[in-house]
Amino acid sequence: MEDSAKKHIAILGSTGSIGTQALEVIAANPDRFQAEVLTAQNSADLLIKQALEFKPNAVVIGNEDLYDQIFETLDPHDIKVYAGVNALSSVVQMDTVDLVLTALVGYAGLTPTIKAIESGKDIALANKETLVVAGGLITGLASEKGVNIYPVDSEHSAIFQCLVGEFHNPIEKIILTASGGPFRGRDRQFLTTVKKEQALKHPNWDMGAKITIDSASMMNKGLEVIEAKWLFGLSLEQIEVIVHPQSIVHSLVQFEDGSMKAQMGLPDMKLPIQFAMTYPERIKTDFPRFDFMNYPSLTFEKPDMETFRNLSLAFEAMKQGGNMPCILNAANEIAVSGFLRDQVGFLGMSDVVEQCMQQISFLKKPTYEDYVLTDKETRQKALELIS
Repeated sequence: MEDSAKKHIAILGSTGSIGTQALEVIAANPDRFQAEVLTAQNSADLLIKQALEFKPNAVVIGNEDLYDQIFETLDPHDIKVYAGVNALSSVVQMDTVDLVLTALVGYAGLTPTIKAIESGKDIALANKETLVVAGGLITGLASEKGVNIYPVDSEHSAIFQCLVGEFHNPIEKIILTASGGPFRGRDRQFLTTVKKEQALKHPNWDMGAKITIDSASMMNKGLEVIEAKWLFGLSLEQIEVIVHPQSIVHSLVQFEDGSMKAQMGLPDMKLPIQFAMTYPERIKTDFPRFDFMNYPSLTFEKPDMETFRNLSLAFEAMKQGGNMPCILNAANEIAVSGFLRDQVGFLGMSDVVEQCMQQISFLKKPTYEDYVLTDKETRQKALELIS
């Protein structure tokens, strides 16, 4: 295939879990995809290795102190090198980019995603926090610019896949499945003594530290609930969460006639990544296939929202709307960081989030500038609570 016929992809966060798997998909389909832009925050050595293999047009390193090292290595290979947070927002606007895969972790994904949408780029969204923080702003802008947002999270990709051919049929409700993480079934007494080493051992998925801790605390599912509201135009009452330890049923849609569709498969993030990159096509893969005989029993149970309070806090933030999900997200990012540094206990993370939700000023109709200010204020408050 001629290079001009390939889909040129900017991967924001190419050295993380989603980014590296996206590059595996590109490597397996070199006739279809070109890695046009690769970015990282601190992982200079891996970014250099990726750039030498995939020959992107440009790379961005967030940590400006690492610029010289990367420039000296990649400039002889005719690969442009940029540094700093503003460069992220610039490269997504390049004419040569067809699709922006936002695989950054946390609030950092918001501004580059906005800039990409403003430039008319379709988005493959692995950064759920973008919609959690500013869902109304993002979806409104995407609609205005005629931009598609393809979900990459396995649960939202599952809902999206269930809706193909059904977009004219109203959704009665969706059911997001959760693995339950490493502490499913544990009580509060057990959780008071949990250490980060235990929380970082997810039973089914291989993810970065932040998302793995969020999964253990059920905040990840809470953020996904808010993301689903914006992706699929749903109300609070239309979203349900159910714990499914095997992670085979990735999520379900129930329609007005009572029928349900589920998307199933082995837990492998490359499949939703590839679907977002190839939609509306499905292309052949050599991914491992699901065998019912290996999973004779699929089980489901209600989430324990009293023990894992983050899930109920997320539902409450979604109910209030405005800048409350932004407060929830910022407080959680600081709380998780504190937990990983042994500054706050596992259950204490929920306390930090709840206190920030109670103490930071609520705004019903925030602007982009309000979101930026809310994020900053909440982080300061959360740091005070931890220290």
